[in-house]
Amino acid sequence: MKTIKPSKERQTAVDRETRAAVEDIIEKVIEQGDQALRFYSEKFDGSTRESFLVSQEEIDLAYEKITAEELSDIKEAAKNIKAFAEAQRETIGELKDFAPMEGVTLGHKIIPVDSALCYVPGGNYPLYSTALMLVIPAKVAGVKRVCAASPTEKGSGEIDDRTLVAMSVAGADEIYALGGAQAIGAFAYGTESIKPVDMIVGPGNQFVAEAKRQCYGQVGIDFVAGPSEVMVLADGTGDAKTVAADLLAQSEHAPNAKGILITLDEDFGQAVAKAVDEELKTLDTADIARISWESQGEILLAESWEEAIDYANGYAPEHLEINVKSDVLAEELASRLKNYGSLFMGENAAEVFGDYSSGTNHTLPTARAARYTGGLFVGTFLKTCTYQKMTEDGAIKLSSLTERLAQGEGLAAHALAAKKRRKK
Repeated sequence: MKTIKPSKERQTAVDRETRAAVEDIIEKVIEQGDQALRFYSEKFDGSTRESFLVSQEEIDLAYEKITAEELSDIKEAAKNIKAFAEAQRETIGELKDFAPMEGVTLGHKIIPVDSALCYVPGGNYPLYSTALMLVIPAKVAGVKRVCAASPTEKGSGEIDDRTLVAMSVAGADEIYALGGAQAIGAFAYGTESIKPVDMIVGPGNQFVAEAKRQCYGQVGIDFVAGPSEVMVLADGTGDAKTVAADLLAQSEHAPNAKGILITLDEDFGQAVAKAVDEELKTLDTADIARISWESQGEILLAESWEEAIDYANGYAPEHLEINVKSDVLAEELASRLKNYGSLFMGENAAEVFGDYSSGTNHTLPTARAARYTGGLFVGTFLKTCTYQKMTEDGAIKLSSLTERLAQGEGLAAHALAAKKRRKK
């Protein structure tokens, strides 16, 4: 694999200072409850609000502040996200009355978790699309108590109006003006004003990600998300400026976001590099995107599709685009790709459509986690719980086998419990 545009080494491990800082925050939240939340809210966000729970009056006011077009756009995107989540839910079914042998009936039930926190980051931009991506699948799954939380805008004590409206449109049952590691700790362990939840989902900065990691076990999580990534596989038949725009769409997220192009055409790779440089001259977010592209951006030349696919499967990117004009080729390549958060097939399937409005979810695994997990979806909030029932004859038939297996492991009480069914 030849390098056309190299990148610097990417730091993905959590440093000791971050781990220690997050651990201290969580311990303070457990020990001091709301007092700690108020301290950290003022320290990090300049928020002095007394109640973290957002009132209906605040939500109504947010609806009044945003434009009619903004509200319409949020609702239209929500409609597509909900439709896809509902379609996914229909594919996840119960298993009833499976009999491996006469007298033994097995099955499983699909049960939603009781409560979940959907964490919507603030940071450099108000990511109100994330509110839709998290809350809607939770509601479609049937979660009874769906909480949403987001940091307040610096010094205001209020969540961004569009984020607040998106949370409301998506159907959040409770909305909290609270962010950072302290929010994760609060919903994991509970405070005087916040009842803990069973699951916490959503992206965030390194402190939020580390807090989710440290609270895992106390609560369930989706996964620990890192800096955003996009990989584009291109044969050179597409438009270089369009591919450059796709790479910059990830680069503008953060200085450590990753944009990678793997192409079979060296001239195309050079053209994309030139197009990125040109776009950065006028891009509004160039201050962040330039740092990201210069340090993390990468353009590689593959000798064959086999080499490109092997590299992609080993890298397991968050977003993976197949930028080719041929639908047949796009389908053939897709059949050979197996490690990715979400796949975008053909030059028309822009990654940004998945970020906002097409209906698939943009909460996806990063840092090679796509090797073992997919992205957040309605099934994230569902448990597959098995059950069994037996006739007396079925229990008798299984008892000897079970007794022997238990004795082989040295577990006498297990063997006895099986034997009692036979003696009955």
